[in-house]
Amino acid sequence: MSHLTYLEAAVVGLVQGVSELFPVSSLGHNVLIPALIGGSWEADLNVSKAESPYLAFIVGLHVATALALLVYFRRDWVRIIGGFLSSIRERRVETADQRLAWMIVLATIPVGLVGLIAEHPFRVLFGKPIVAGVFLAINGVILIAGERFRRPDSLKADKRIAASREAELVMAGGQAGARPPTPGPAHARPRAASSGGVGQSEEAAAVASDRRLSTMGYGRAIVIGSAQILALFAGISRDGVTMVTGMRRGLSREDAVRFAFLLSTPVIFAAGVLKIPDLFGPLGQGIGGPILLGSILSFIGAYAAIRFLVRYLRTNTLYPFGIYCLVAGLACVVYLGFVK
Repeated sequence: MSHLTYLEAAVVGLVQGVSELFPVSSLGHNVLIPALIGGSWEADLNVSKAESPYLAFIVGLHVATALALLVYFRRDWVRIIGGFLSSIRERRVETADQRLAWMIVLATIPVGLVGLIAEHPFRVLFGKPIVAGVFLAINGVILIAGERFRRPDSLKADKRIAASREAELVMAGGQAGARPPTPGPAHARPRAASSGGVGQSEEAAAVASDRRLSTMGYGRAIVIGSAQILALFAGISRDGVTMVTGMRRGLSREDAVRFAFLLSTPVIFAAGVLKIPDLFGPLGQGIGGPILLGSILSFIGAYAAIRFLVRYLRTNTLYPFGIYCLVAGLACVVYLGFVK
């Protein structure tokens, strides 16, 4: 009878947390890693097998990853949920938070409906290691092409945001330089504008991004959200295809990345919550400890990944992730198909 060891749970949990948010497909890695290691790993961690404890384990990892997203974007979700509730109460959609809230709701509906209907057959049909390797390579092509063939309005949006941020830094530096020194002990002095804290600058950037996103229109939001359907194929990254679609629809890379993470939060959370009964059924019996360990590591990995990516992708491209997926996917196909 297959089971789930603590080592398997630790490795897969950490990889799941990181790869769920990096545009490299967590499902693809969850399928490929056990196949590459072989032995008991391949038997225990078979995602396409109907009666496998691995399915219950994946549920716990999804919930942990979604919680990491909620914690990181907690201020945004407070504003967005507040905007959603106020729009219902006031029966109007006027503010940026209200519009963004409804964009996320409408953009999530297509993938939610398709996921409910097709998740199981897609997992059984396409959750095979070689197939996952092929789609991982395709994911790499999508990321590379998405950067190579970006629309001019997306590139212009990048430049506008960079110019605006640079102007704010110059203004803040000038204000800080013009301020005379304040007498008294250091702990009693007011904080300088230029050192207003990373949290403050990040919050200002988040609010500005949300306002820009709220102006893109519902149709464009639905198209971007619908791209998540492709992630049903093991090897295709949910966040990756959403980022590329966002840039193809004219968003800056920074805003496309942010919208992708906001969109993925309810989808990942719902995918976990809907299958939580599996944790308390036969599939989850005897693996509570490994599920807890894997979930903790998944949360840590996801939180670290989101902190890194939000900053990294402001000024860097998706090329490194695309190259990795293309090379790794082709290597896995060759190894699993012709060597192993």
